[in-house]
Amino acid sequence: MNRKISLFLSTIILLTVLISCSKQAETTVSSPDGTIEVSFNLSATGQPSYTVMHKQEMIIDTSYMSFDFKDVPSLKDGFELVSSDMKTIDTSWDMPWGEQATVQNKYNELTLRLKETGQSARSLNIVFRVFDDGLGFRYEIPAMEGVSEVLVMDENTQFNLTGDHRVWWQPGDWDIYEHLYNETNFSEIDAIAKRDHPNLIATYIPENAVNTPVTMKTDNGLYLSFHEADLTNYSGMTLKVNNDTFEMESELVGSERLGGKAKVELPFNTPWRTIQIEENAGDLIESKMLLNLNEPNAIGDVSYFTPMKYVGIWWEMHIGKSTWDMEGSQDMSTYIEGQQGSKTHGATTENAKRYIDFAAANGIKGLLVEGWNTGWDQWINTDDREGVFDFMTPYPDYDFDEVMAYAKEKGVEVIMHHETSAAPRTYEKQMEEAYNFMKANNMNSVKTGYVGKIIPEGEYHHGQWMVNHYEKVLTKAAAKKIAINAHEPIKATGKRRTYPNAIAREGLRGQEFNAWATDGGNPPEHLSIVAFTRMLSGPIDFTPGVFNIKFDEFKPDNQVNTTLAHQLALYVVIYSPIQMACDLPEHYMLEGEIHPAFQFIADVGVDWDATEVLDAEVADHVVIARKEKGTGNWFVGGISDENSRTVSVKFDFLEEGKTYIATIYKDAADAHYETNPEAYEIENMDITYTSEIEINMAAGGGFAISLMQK
Repeated sequence: MNRKISLFLSTIILLTVLISCSKQAETTVSSPDGTIEVSFNLSATGQPSYTVMHKQEMIIDTSYMSFDFKDVPSLKDGFELVSSDMKTIDTSWDMPWGEQATVQNKYNELTLRLKETGQSARSLNIVFRVFDDGLGFRYEIPAMEGVSEVLVMDENTQFNLTGDHRVWWQPGDWDIYEHLYNETNFSEIDAIAKRDHPNLIATYIPENAVNTPVTMKTDNGLYLSFHEADLTNYSGMTLKVNNDTFEMESELVGSERLGGKAKVELPFNTPWRTIQIEENAGDLIESKMLLNLNEPNAIGDVSYFTPMKYVGIWWEMHIGKSTWDMEGSQDMSTYIEGQQGSKTHGATTENAKRYIDFAAANGIKGLLVEGWNTGWDQWINTDDREGVFDFMTPYPDYDFDEVMAYAKEKGVEVIMHHETSAAPRTYEKQMEEAYNFMKANNMNSVKTGYVGKIIPEGEYHHGQWMVNHYEKVLTKAAAKKIAINAHEPIKATGKRRTYPNAIAREGLRGQEFNAWATDGGNPPEHLSIVAFTRMLSGPIDFTPGVFNIKFDEFKPDNQVNTTLAHQLALYVVIYSPIQMACDLPEHYMLEGEIHPAFQFIADVGVDWDATEVLDAEVADHVVIARKEKGTGNWFVGGISDENSRTVSVKFDFLEEGKTYIATIYKDAADAHYETNPEAYEIENMDITYTSEIEINMAAGGGFAISLMQK
């Protein structure tokens, strides 16, 4: 053969090979640091699946993906991979408020385009984003010929675990997140056993499933947490459990009215299904992956909201000193039928002024008043809760204008309260007028509530219909420059990045359970679990700061199962840009003077430049340091479970070359959450970058440190 022809043919063959290779679809994507690898595959029948490796160890074994629709064939198998795209993102964005000033957003993304090989030839895209601390993936369902919308009957996303991990979980309740967390092996999860609770007004647990975030620890010491991000126009996801195979599968919250799980117009993107993967428990808390999987700020400036601490007419109703309604016919300090407490209305003009005086004298910016508006005598014992509250009509003993004028004079901002009585259709009709009323009175934030079973019947707190309602509230409030602190909310999925007027939410078993629960209240380990589960999803309005731990004058059979020092530590450990000093003003006094330990509450920040988890183990203890935005001061909080322990605190997070005045609030030597919960000590010392101290925490105890620059 002619040498030139041979060379020409060789070149053609080489080019053909190169072109062929360049068109070959990518099916594997790794984290930027290479520690996490996600692989995509199609089964012999063409069904999509994925696996996840961490440092060459299988974390998620072959897990399949599919969708079932009503009156439309399932998207399950018969797929071929048409193409794929890979890209790398490395950017950052500033938080208007939050745990830190700036968030790095760095990941590798793989988009897979699939198409059915059969006659319908429908498409399905699957997108993976892999970060150094975990991954998210979502489905993109393009338009289908002749189909404009689909009713999703089931989304079948599997998470096939590789062992019988230790799990911190609560039941997959379609209505609430106010259950205690359980600690068991995966094989021992039994959500059905948790169906009945006397202190829960609304609860629905249809099968053995868990709520998210659900956190696990493998035998090899790796921490995993499963959740979702950017929950938009879709149902919240619980995870159905197969105890025998160590497999979880998505189980969306349903709707009896829809007869399915979610109705969506095509094309459509699902929320991100997320898996955090960490070698240290504290790194779960520091991760911002969930936020990064949400869209950027969509509402612009939120300077009308300033992170703050607040007091309020709230705790006194829970412990039975007063009531929400004027007539005293509804004592909601307990939900146990037949038990009645005080007949004194809490939200009076005089009482509100008393709280305002306390706030103004002690550097507290905000005041929340619950029970100020009419309707509280009707809502809890009626099936017809539509239109019970109007959010503008006060009880006769509460002079709204007088309280507002007094608060303004004292420099205290009043937080509005809207209890919707779980009647969101009524609330949507009221929002325009109610928000205008707020702005006319210079009110910039509102605590909303959704206690009870959702009206209309057949809808649940965490179904698609309510997901859309909660977002509607955020967008409507944003247009009026109002911030929302939602109670009985939809789960947090990082949407505070998109709507930074979503300042906090409840969505957990809160402080009030210590006042009226019949099961002994929250156990000492509760918040050392919450920090690694619920708190991973977003800010919590937990309402810390109880100083009168046993409140025997009101409820001798109840108490808070922590020490006073533990309560102080929560201002650092449990993150929120709004933090309540929840106890009664008189409980913050000692022998006629302000309680010495209250100084920490007065000093501690609520908006942060940086956050570092110093020491942590799920359900045992957690120690967190946060740097206050704008001052350079640091605050440290540590809490323990029912066990006493000694922790060593290093201060190498401080700026080198500077000396800080440290005030340490800690448990006394004989402190114990049951026998001596209010025993504390205060110690002062100079601290530098090289300092290291040991601190003893009592059973149910903790400590708090303020570090002020000299």
